Amino acid sequence: MKALKTAIFIAIIISGYVNTSPVPASADEYDFNRAKMSFENFIRCELTRTDADDHFNGRAFEITMINFYDIQAESDIKIVTGAVECFVEKKHHTLFVALGLKRVLGKEKVSYYVIRTKDFRILATELIQHPYKERCPWSEYWIDLD
Repeated sequence: MKALKTAIFIAIIISGYVNTSPVPASADEYDFNRAKMSFENFIRCELTRTDADDHFNGRAFEITMINFYDIQAESDIKIVTGAVECFVEKKHHTLFVALGLKRVLGKEKVSYYVIRTKDFRILATELIQHPYKERCPWSEYWIDLD
């Protein structure tokens, strides 16, 4: 009986150690939060910079929500997808976004960018047809000077 209690106690200690190891969970959580914040900041910057002319024809808009969907690796491109909801003249509009990230000199940079009014799936071979010359950085920080 004492051996059984000892074995259970050791199993509980070991399982608690394995399941609560903070290093992998916090590193994954940090990477996820950094990618999510970078995505949100990039979208906010790009739509504000262009006044979303291609999407709303110069009408005033307000970003009401940005959703970060997924990250997939394909070849040397990291594909990030999501959506942004905007309020334009008393109506909500949703835009769907795909970004292609490449690592340049050790830093991630947006190399490809496409935004559409309908949800879509995209592969790297299609995404590379939409190059992006970086005007808004891929960064978890965005400073609004207004």
